[in-house]
Amino acid sequence: MTASYDKNVPQALSNETQKVVEGFNGLDTDAKLAWLYFVYKKMGDSITPAAPAAGEPELAPKLLGNYYELSDDEQLSIMRQIVNRDDTEYSRAYGAIKENNQLFIWYIWAVSMGKQVVDMPENYKATDAINNVLSQIEGLDFEEQMSILRTIVGEMGYTDVKPIETQAETGKTSSL
Repeated sequence: MTASYDKNVPQALSNETQKVVEGFNGLDTDAKLAWLYFVYKKMGDSITPAAPAAGEPELAPKLLGNYYELSDDEQLSIMRQIVNRDDTEYSRAYGAIKENNQLFIWYIWAVSMGKQVVDMPENYKATDAINNVLSQIEGLDFEEQMSILRTIVGEMGYTDVKPIETQAETGKTSSL
């Protein structure tokens, strides 16, 4: 697997992990939010230690401070805007941080659900599509799971920052 700072290049490049990302991308907005919730609920013991160690909460005060002061409906709306990559204030704040911090945001929100963050509806039942994508990620090793999660969260949020063109794209060498 390879890593790239270009958000258009997926971080999870094996066929197996790419299928999970594609399955996730095929879900609707609320199903994506539910999937993230279930991932942390089912696999939180393995994901949890990686998220806080990699995150830098001081880089996301709007998402980890002001967000908690909003109503449940406003919080849910912001989550949907981030998933849909809408051009909004919170989606831009999310899109401005790197994947590890984005993963950290979802981790903190998952841990805070039902307390400071809007909770899942009590009667919510996961669809077959959600369960299918969950079972795919559960069968993978930790490195593959983290690669998938970084890819998924890295594709969310809004940013108008474009990646720097490579030498292959420009045909020019960098000058020092």
